[in-house]
Parts: sequence; structure tokens; C-alpha cells
Amino acid sequence: MIASLDGYTVDADGSFDWAAPDEEVHAFVNDLERPVGTYLYGRRMYQTMAAWESPEMLADPSPVVRDFAQVWQAADKVVYSTTLDSVASARTRIEPAFDPDAVRAMTAAADRDLSIGGPHLAAQALRAGLVDECHLFLHPIAVGGGTRALPDGVRIGLELLDERRFGSGVVHLHYRVTA
Repeated sequence: MIASLDGYTVDADGSFDWAAPDEEVHAFVNDLERPVGTYLYGRRMYQTMAAWESPEMLADPSPVVRDFAQVWQAADKVVYSTTLDSVASARTRIEPAFDPDAVRAMTAAADRDLSIGGPHLAAQALRAGLVDECHLFLHPIAVGGGTRALPDGVRIGLELLDERRFGSGVVHLHYRVTA
């Protein structure tokens, strides 16, 4: 999850223009995403990410952007939405509700990693005890409000597995959920 230093994924106006990764961060994210076989998204996160399906992304002059587009397009996507009627990407299906038992079954049957995208869906997964690791990319900005990266009212133990600082001031924190 990408977040401001004060813990928000978007600011009070819904903007995340401050969160665009530079090439160094983007290449690191690409390597983290390579093992993902299925992305689980809420509607808003899916609609943001669906841009990676466009042919323009594969034609982008940046090798890092093209690489991520290929990684994203190769994975399955499950979108949880009661309002979305159709999808704009291949390998994508809509589910009307987030069902923790169905996600557990999906995880048990998967031969590759599952990744949860978006703070609202991640909050549901954290509450259901479905998250085993968290990756946070903290950007050197405080936005003062918006959508929180981690939900209120959920207490989880975390064990730091790794951290990395980037030239842009972004810090990656990799945690295992312990309780």
C-alpha cells in the first residue's frame, strides 16, 4: 500500500498525485508484484488499476512501466462491487460481496500469491484475519486527512521483515502479521 507519512492513501480531496512512484520505486514494486497470481480489488482501486490494461502502457517508452503492465495483465483480478456491471480488463471477474471464506478457499487453491489492493478491501481482509504480510510505501509528505491506509478499530501485531529507503525519500516497510 502506498501511503503518506501521516498514513493516508489519498488526501481529503481524493487525490494521490503525490504518490506516483519514481523509476527506482517502480522497479522495486515490479519485483514485489511478480509472484502475484491474483489481485483482489474494490471497485475504486480496480478502476484506477484498469489503466494498466491499455495498449499504451505496453508501448510506453519506459521499460519499468512496460514491465509492470505485463506483470499486471498476466494476473487474474477479482473485483468486489455491487455497482460495477462490466470490467475493462482481461482475466477479471466481479464478485458482489467480499466473502472471507471464499478468499480462504481461493488462497488454499492458489499456486501463486494473492494481493489485496485498496484500503477499504484491505480493512475487511485485516478484520477477517486474511492478511499474512503488509507492504507499506511511505511517501515523504503529510496530507492531513483522507482515506487511511490502515483501518481504525483493528489491532494487529506486526513483525518487521525488511525495510528499504529510496533516493526519493520513500520508505518501504515489509511486515508479517503476527496476531
